[in-house]
Amino acid sequence: MTAVQDHATTGHTISANGASPAEKAKDRRVLAILIGLAMLGLLAITAYLTYGVQGSWSYALSLRSRQVGSLIVVGIAIGASSLVFQTIAGSRILTPGVMGFDAVYVLIQTMIVGLFGASTLQLLGVMERFALNTFALMIFGLLLFRFLFRSNSRNLFVVVLVGIVLGSLFASLSTLTSRLLSPDDFLTLQTVLFASFTTVDPVLLGVTGAATAFGLLALWPQLRKLDVVDLGHDGCVALGVDYHRTVRTTLVIVTLLVAASTALVGPMIFLGLIVANLARQALPTHRHTSLVVASALIGLLFTVGGQFLVTHVFDLQTPISVVINLVGGLYFIVLLLRTDRL
Repeated sequence: MTAVQDHATTGHTISANGASPAEKAKDRRVLAILIGLAMLGLLAITAYLTYGVQGSWSYALSLRSRQVGSLIVVGIAIGASSLVFQTIAGSRILTPGVMGFDAVYVLIQTMIVGLFGASTLQLLGVMERFALNTFALMIFGLLLFRFLFRSNSRNLFVVVLVGIVLGSLFASLSTLTSRLLSPDDFLTLQTVLFASFTTVDPVLLGVTGAATAFGLLALWPQLRKLDVVDLGHDGCVALGVDYHRTVRTTLVIVTLLVAASTALVGPMIFLGLIVANLARQALPTHRHTSLVVASALIGLLFTVGGQFLVTHVFDLQTPISVVINLVGGLYFIVLLLRTDRL
């Protein structure tokens, strides 16, 4: 507790000379884990780029580098945003997807096809579709925060509950609309509702990468404050940290990261749940500067490593999102059964 207080009030880390031997050992263990995760990430990226290449290396690397770039962006964005969202929500089982982002994305695509036909969805340029999806997701998240997050800290739970209700409503509307589609339109719709890393436009990837980098840079100064936010509203007030301003700022950044990654490749419902909880279990620390880096690296490992295993090892045609959602769904049930404080 003293370390957190000093960390929050002074804005500087405790010097090595002032740390106890146990704290030094813990810091060395955290650093070793982060270095190990980074090395595994580099190994996964290298394996994905070079495994089984036949024919032209330039063509293979050009295609695979675009794919691995989208995997890296999505894994890092979802990993970082999910961990900090769990902190401000005060729960290990909540992720931004719970707020209905995935359902909004599905509803947008379904309504375009239902109202204007599949040809309109196909005629929309890559950048136009990305801008539309990102704008809609950003507006959805910001409206939730603007109208539901007030001075009372418990209203954050109202945001989460309203997100669940709206997500169910949007999912029902999507299901109803999809039942009215012709078979051809329905098949076209299904191609955009599953996360795909094989057909990412390079310009779109660049825009999303820039948006993700901007979000991460904006998030970094908030991480030390999130160490105190993790103590709760009363703890923040006692230590002089503006709880509501920190939470609002962080939620806006989370909205940007999730909106950009979802608009790039589609919904990844349970990825954030898995990587955020694994990061907390792997690192013996409360410091978000380490936890967010670990969550981002684990997210990268899951996307790049998972796509490598599905595509090159098991030779499956199943999208990686289906595998992650299957594993994540089972993991979610395990967390529900084991977690006393949701």
